[in-house]
Amino acid sequence: MMITESAATATSAVNDDFPYTDERFADLQMLRYQVPGFDQLTLRQKKLVYFLSEAALSGRDILWDQNGRYNLRIRQLLEAVYVDYRGDRSAPDFLAFTTYLKRVWFSNGIHHHYGSDKFQPGFSPDFLRQAVSSVDPTLLPLPDTSAGVPPTPQAIDALCDLLFPIIFDPSVLPKRTNQTDGQDLIQTSAANYYGPDVTQAEAEAFYLRLKEAAPDPAHPVMFGMNSRLVKKDGLLTEQVWRSGGLYGKAIDHIIYWLQQAHDVAENELQAKVIELLVDFYRSGDLSTFDEYTIHWVEETAGRVDFTNGFTESYGDPLGLKASWEGFANFKDLAATARTETLSANAQWFEDHSPVDPRFKKDNCRGVTAKVIVAAMLGGDLYPSSAIGINLPNSNWVRAEHGSKSVTIGNLTDAYNKAARGNGFQEEFVIDDTTRKLIRDYGDVCDDLHTDLHECLGHGSGRLLPGVDADSLKAYGSAIEEARADLFGLYYIADPKLVELGLTPDAEAYKSQYYTYLMNGLMTQLVRIEPGHIIEEAHMRNRALIAQWVLAHATSPQATGNNRQTATSSTGNLAAVALVRREGKTYVQVNDYPALRALFGQLLAEVQRIRSEGDFEAARQLIETYAVSVDAELHQEVLQRYRALNLAPYKGFINPEYVVQRDSLGTITDITIRYGEAYDHQMLRYSRDYHFLPLVND
Repeated sequence: MMITESAATATSAVNDDFPYTDERFADLQMLRYQVPGFDQLTLRQKKLVYFLSEAALSGRDILWDQNGRYNLRIRQLLEAVYVDYRGDRSAPDFLAFTTYLKRVWFSNGIHHHYGSDKFQPGFSPDFLRQAVSSVDPTLLPLPDTSAGVPPTPQAIDALCDLLFPIIFDPSVLPKRTNQTDGQDLIQTSAANYYGPDVTQAEAEAFYLRLKEAAPDPAHPVMFGMNSRLVKKDGLLTEQVWRSGGLYGKAIDHIIYWLQQAHDVAENELQAKVIELLVDFYRSGDLSTFDEYTIHWVEETAGRVDFTNGFTESYGDPLGLKASWEGFANFKDLAATARTETLSANAQWFEDHSPVDPRFKKDNCRGVTAKVIVAAMLGGDLYPSSAIGINLPNSNWVRAEHGSKSVTIGNLTDAYNKAARGNGFQEEFVIDDTTRKLIRDYGDVCDDLHTDLHECLGHGSGRLLPGVDADSLKAYGSAIEEARADLFGLYYIADPKLVELGLTPDAEAYKSQYYTYLMNGLMTQLVRIEPGHIIEEAHMRNRALIAQWVLAHATSPQATGNNRQTATSSTGNLAAVALVRREGKTYVQVNDYPALRALFGQLLAEVQRIRSEGDFEAARQLIETYAVSVDAELHQEVLQRYRALNLAPYKGFINPEYVVQRDSLGTITDITIRYGEAYDHQMLRYSRDYHFLPLVND
């Protein structure tokens, strides 16, 4: 359960002279992040961070294969050309090839990391075939090269014949994760979570049978989370991701580094957490995973923490199977005071929520919150990362044992440094008064909304007895993100936050309301290709909230393609409207308190949908407000954004950890080195963490 974007500023002590920005290509910009405070950790804690960082990198191949069954072969082919091409490296074809490879690296596969559409190369198949033929054939993903058998030209041609349609043909595997209503979401998705002959109806029926046969319905495991569902001899069966099973070779390397981390754990409970995770990786037993998550939630004494494993289900079109991710971090002691204040008042927020009392928790258990410093990003958190995390995902574990919520301070700092002075606000914010509001309050409110979303929003509310946590199916992720965002939007305007010292005054929340609606109604459209619909869960969440509020805030007399005039025919101002000024569209907010009431109204309905498992209501909300794009407004936003020469997506280059040893091989210190180039890091990771075979069946 994650937020993926922010314009927030971290409160960690950072160096303003640090080179946060790096290179730019296509629609992407690479950033660097500092790891402030690492040099102040004890040697034992540094070792723990380092071992957990290696575990976070060791599962890289798993995500690549999950994102598409041809990705590992394509990556090796492209990298072979990149490092060994003998032709003109300044020629347009090779430059276009380089951009394509960097995009594939960024997305951990051939589909866009956010939009999910397949990249279209800017070079020809003839160029790539000639380039492949010119490189050292032992570098190519050919089955016989590892055995020392010289590859034949026919083998190279066969490799190209296999992979080129995947790379070049826009009709072949066009979308990694399809969310189009009315289509078979499995058959139309390239993600490698199901066998090629498994249908959506078969998969849904398979997991429904497992849930109905569960021995303890009150404490269900997350069926399907760590497996690929395939057909063998016509029967459905799961290939479990575990040591000795599917992805076993990479998992064994993860286990090795987790065992090293176990030996330097900060306390007994932390060591037990790691031990249980290793047990889960060995067995694939989902009940062991639940035991691990319970202990992980309860371990709050250590400063160093991590996530490692099959976590988020956004990549599965059915929202069941989890992508692999790894993450090492440690607590920012000074900045955590803010989130601890929210956590300590969790029950107050639950009790005063505008939702039906039937859906409220009587006792908010174990909501722990902190600001952390990211030390290493891996898997589905690299290079594009969340800036907030709330786990675990199991509803009953959260209800009975609580959850951990974090805001990643040093990543939001890197985002903010990259955004300074880029002209975005001058172009899209309606006037100087509103821009000043955002300058004065935007940073603190961005951080606070993330905290409310992660620390309290995801942990609020409850399912009614007997409601299946997966009852909303493909709409579940967007509804859940909307629920958490609405919780944050409703409460960021509450006087309680001024009382707690979390906002400076009663005006601050307005900056968040404006920027949120501007993003949901307009500026997030820069991430959509012309003619496409909105499919990514977080984007659907923001569109749902903003479009619903716009539809319910404007007067019935106002008309016109969702671009309302600021006043109705009777002169009454709408709470929010899209207005035209000097040929450009802007968001205009006329009544901030009325917006809060609307956010509360929608929160109550979204919580009802979630609590009752009302699939049809979820479908109606999403399909009505969160999917379609106004083509005229979209084109305008794209033109205005293009003139700013900004990259709509950003990702991170990891630091390097340098281990110092004495003559006996004992670790004496660990330091951090920054400055590794993006392509060097990607090639190094492919060399050092390539543990899986090219084909994983």
